[in-house]
Amino acid sequence: MTPTQRRIAHCMVRRAADAPFLSSVELAELAGVSQPSVTRFAVALGFDGYPALRRHLREVAPTDKPGGTGSYNEYQQAVQAEIDNLRQLAAALADPSPVSEAGRLLAASRPLPVLGLRAATAQAAGFSYFARKVHPDVRLLDEGGTMLADRIDAAVRAGASALLCFALPRHPREVVDALDYARTAGLTVVTVADSAFAPVAHHTDLLLPAPVGTGLAFDTACAPMLLGRVLLEAMCDALPDAQARLEQFDAGAAARGLFVE
Repeated sequence: MTPTQRRIAHCMVRRAADAPFLSSVELAELAGVSQPSVTRFAVALGFDGYPALRRHLREVAPTDKPGGTGSYNEYQQAVQAEIDNLRQLAAALADPSPVSEAGRLLAASRPLPVLGLRAATAQAAGFSYFARKVHPDVRLLDEGGTMLADRIDAAVRAGASALLCFALPRHPREVVDALDYARTAGLTVVTVADSAFAPVAHHTDLLLPAPVGTGLAFDTACAPMLLGRVLLEAMCDALPDAQARLEQFDAGAAARGLFVE
């Protein structure tokens, strides 16, 4: 696909429930492309035009979900959408090999840089917080600017072999640039993104998609967060001393009275 076609496809994936009912003009506005681009996209997929693509989507899309959501208010609908996203993630994890491979790559990288800017900052920080309990050197990259490349260079000099990135919409250009820089520096890039059509897809060695919810004013990211925890589990499986490190932390926390029982 061309970059424009990927943008249209990404928009249709994110708005899957609405896509069968959108006009070509409406879809073009949502995707930020021209109306003729939408028509060319449909033709590239093998349809006579966009109306044929829309008819196909209406035929294959379910008319109603079990326990339909028609009586739900907007907040309940947002929760139901996240439940659907988690089901989609569960289906994707039926093949655990990509996550297992990612876990091995992250476990082997010393240090392990973890990148997340803007909307993805919380995902990167949460992963890093727990990863530090089992991995000897985790470096959170949560600020952009001219220092970002310097911090990637420092990780490479220290022996890093992989970088984990959390990339969520809206995707900062800095993230794409940073991933390109990291790969040029010799790092293997593992990315958790909202879609296989995300702008970071072609700047990543191993992409792990987890959909975000778009029903509220701000996107919700339960599936990316859970996928991050799954990655932590896979990384622990690849670290022979992970359990010993956890027990050491627990013993130190108890001695310091760190947590309220």
